[in-house]
Amino acid sequence: MTLTKADLIQDIAAAIGLNKREAAEMVEAFFEEIAGALVGRQEVKLSGFGSFELREKRARPGRNPKTGETALISARRVVVFHPSNKLKLAVAPGNRSSGATGTATAPTGATRSSLREVEEFM
Repeated sequence: MTLTKADLIQDIAAAIGLNKREAAEMVEAFFEEIAGALVGRQEVKLSGFGSFELREKRARPGRNPKTGETALISARRVVVFHPSNKLKLAVAPGNRSSGATGTATAPTGATRSSLREVEEFM
C-alpha cells in the first residue's frame, strides 16, 4: 500500500486535531520549503530522518535498449536522498514489531500510539 499526500493530510488532521484544510496547508508548506531549498541548491537535513541534496550528473554515452543504438544521455541535476542511521535501523528487517520481513504495509490511519512510535523514532 502506498502512502499518498492525501493520506498524509488525513492522518495529520486526525492525529493533531486540525481540519483537513489546515492539515493540507501545513503539508503543502512543508513540501514547498523542501523544494524551494533544493531549487536554491541548498542541502535539506531532517534530523532523525535523512537528507536531500542535489547531485550534478555528467553527460554520458548510453544505449537504446530496443535498437542497441548508442545515444548521448545529457547532463542533468538529480535529487538524492540519504536516510539517517535512525531511519535505516527502523526499517531494517528484524526491527519491526510484527517480526515480518519483506514489504511493510502502511497503516490505514494515524493513531495516537503510532504517532508516539514516530516521536520515539525521531
